[in-house]
Order: sequence, then structure tokens, then C-alpha cells
Amino acid sequence: MARPQQKKNDESSKAAPESGAADPAGPAGGSAPPRRRRGLWTVPLLILLTAAVVLGAQQAMRMLPGWINPFAEETKDRSGPVVLKSIRDLARFESASGNFQVIVDLEKDAKFLPSAVRGSRTLFVGHGSVDAYVDFSKLGSGAVTVNADRTAATVRLPRAQLEATNLDPKRSYVFSTRRGLINRMGDFFSSNPNDQQQLYVLASQKIHTAAGESGLRERADQNTRLMLQNMLKALGFTTVTVQAAAR
Repeated sequence: MARPQQKKNDESSKAAPESGAADPAGPAGGSAPPRRRRGLWTVPLLILLTAAVVLGAQQAMRMLPGWINPFAEETKDRSGPVVLKSIRDLARFESASGNFQVIVDLEKDAKFLPSAVRGSRTLFVGHGSVDAYVDFSKLGSGAVTVNADRTAATVRLPRAQLEATNLDPKRSYVFSTRRGLINRMGDFFSSNPNDQQQLYVLASQKIHTAAGESGLRERADQNTRLMLQNMLKALGFTTVTVQAAAR
């Protein structure tokens, strides 16, 4: 009598999984969409985890001492000798110089991404000088006239011009920089020297523009006029007139 009952229980236990496995997706197929949604987040999560690991490794290696850090940099100057390209004679009198400081605020943003993801903002402090000079080589014929008894002289000078900006690399520096996540990853694997060059170019342009509006050329004209008057009077001329050409 016990054997038929055991056989019946075995058959019911085998039938139970089959009835449950008939619809793997459930009554309304609700288990498949959550799996798809979880799959959509897999790639972004992997990217964020990779970026976090890379940035963490970068910061950790920077904190290691130089003799332990396998990626520590060692500076070696392997520059070749300086080659003289050309020499040119100058016939100019530098009579004024201005020192300037500028703060360059350079920001680069992506069009459709927030700055925390892709973008950068750099504050650069630039120190430089601009010299003003009068070019005596542009004196034309008849620019200097002397009277018969050599007591009066008249000099017609060209207007002062501005030299290119002399940006001081020792006093110019990056004050702060803020980069997005993608930019930091790019800086870890490669460097772009053009970024620094762009900052120096912008600082030089802004300083040169400010020098043109500062009255530096007028100061150079005045100093050159005083220099010629004192020099010619020391040579015996009693009356010295210095005229500046029209701009």
C-alpha cells in the first residue's frame, strides 16, 4: 500500500517545476524589461569606474616618493648648442619701457556636455614689458637742417613705435586650472603643449594692446626729443627744434 502513494508524490513533484517554467517571463513578461534596463547602465558604469581607477592611480603615484614611484620624472637637459641665425644692425633709440600684468581667463566648453564632463578653465597670470623706440634709420634726406652760423638746428623725427611684448617666463604662471573628467583622462595619457602656448600668445597680445593705449609712444617721443636737444646743445647749438612726424 505504501508504494503507490510514493509514486504519486514523485509524479506531483516532477510536475511542479514544469508548470512554473512554462512562462519564464511571468504573466505579463515583466522580468525581461528590467534586465534590459540594467544592461543599458552597464557601459556608462564601466566608463565611470575606469575613469575613477585611472584618476585614483594618477593621484596615488603623485604622492609616492620619487625613488619608489616607477613613473616619476627625471629632468635631463639634452639640448644642442645654440645656433646663430643672423645679425642685423639697429639704428634705433629705445626711450621708454612699460611693465604690464594681465590675467588671462581662458575657458573651453563642449557644446552639448556639462563642464564637469568635458571642458576646462584656466587662469594665467602674465608679466611682460613693452619697449618704445624711435627708428633713426627712417630719417629721410633733409630731416636735419642747420643754419649758416651753426647756432640753430631742426630735426624731424619719425614717431615712436612699439617693440613686441617681452613676456617674462619666470614671473608668468598658471594660477589655477579646472578640467572636466574627459580632459583629465586625456591629460593622463598625453600632453598638449599648445595649451600653454595659447596662454602665452593671448597674454602677449593683451599686453601689447594695453601698451598702445597707455601713452607709452608719446613718452618715447618726449624722451627722444629731450635727448637730442641736450646732445645738440652740448655740441654748441643754442637753439634746437625737434619736430615729430604726423602719425
